[in-house]
Amino acid sequence: MGDNMNEFTQVLTIAGSDSDGSAGAQADLKTFMACGVYGMSVLTAAVAGNSYGIHDSINMPSSFINSQIKDIKDDFIVSAFKTGMLSDSEIIHTVAEAIKDKPFGTFVLDPVIITKHGAMLLETEAYQTLIDELFPLADLITPNFYEAQKLSGLELNNKEEIVKAAHKLRNLGPKNIMIKGEHSDDSINEVEDYVLLEDGQSFWISEPYVKTDHINGTGDTLSSCIVAEIAKGQSMEDAIKTAKTFTYNAIKNEIAVGHKYGPINHFIKDEIQ
Repeated sequence: MGDNMNEFTQVLTIAGSDSDGSAGAQADLKTFMACGVYGMSVLTAAVAGNSYGIHDSINMPSSFINSQIKDIKDDFIVSAFKTGMLSDSEIIHTVAEAIKDKPFGTFVLDPVIITKHGAMLLETEAYQTLIDELFPLADLITPNFYEAQKLSGLELNNKEEIVKAAHKLRNLGPKNIMIKGEHSDDSINEVEDYVLLEDGQSFWISEPYVKTDHINGTGDTLSSCIVAEIAKGQSMEDAIKTAKTFTYNAIKNEIAVGHKYGPINHFIKDEIQ
C-alpha cells in the first residue's frame, strides 16, 4: 500500500437490498459514507419496492450468503458490523454460524421482527432462531417499541416497564440494549429511547417527534451509524448518542424522493464529526 494512500475504517452490513434505496443495505451504506467509514455489504435478500410499498422479494441462497461472508473475511479488516433483515431460520442460522468466531468486531443487531407500525415480519420459527442463535452474539440490540413488547412480554405502558423490559432482553444474551421509543402516533411530542449498558449504567435519550411520511430506513440508519461510530473509536454510549442525533436530523431535513412513504435524508454529513 502506497505511503500516500488513505486508510479507511471498514464496516459491514449483513442485510437485505431495497430497490428504492430507502432502507436495508442501501440505507446502511449511505449512512456509513456519511459517517466517513468504508462500508461493505452481504446481501441476504432483495425486495422490489417503491414509496408505495414492497411488491416482490427473494431470499439469497445460504451458500451464496456464506460465500459473501467468506470473501469479506478473507480480505478485509472489519472493525464493526450489523445485521438487518434476516428472513427465515435458515438464513439466521447461516449468519450465526459464519460470525460466531467474531471475525468482524463489534456486532450491532437490528432485530427487524416487527415494523414500526406493529406488523409482524418474521414467522414464529425464525423469531425463535434469531433469539436463540444471534442474540447471545450481539454487543447491542436495537428493538423498536413493538419488538421490545414482544421480546419482553410487557405492554411498556410506562418508563418502569420499559426499564424492566430492557433487563429481560439482556437476559436473552445481548450485552447492551437500546429500546427505541414509540413513534407511530402523531400526538407524541418526543421520541424517547432507553439504553441499558453492559456495565449496568443506563440513560434515556430523546429528540422531538417529526410528523412526516419520509421515515423509511430510520432503524437501519440508527444502527449503522452506531456501527460506524464504534468502529471509529467511540464508546457504546457516545456512539448511540451520535446516532440518535444523526437520525433525528436525517428525518427532520426532508428530501422530496418518492410519492408516498419516502426515505430520510442521509446528506447530513455536518452532523457527524
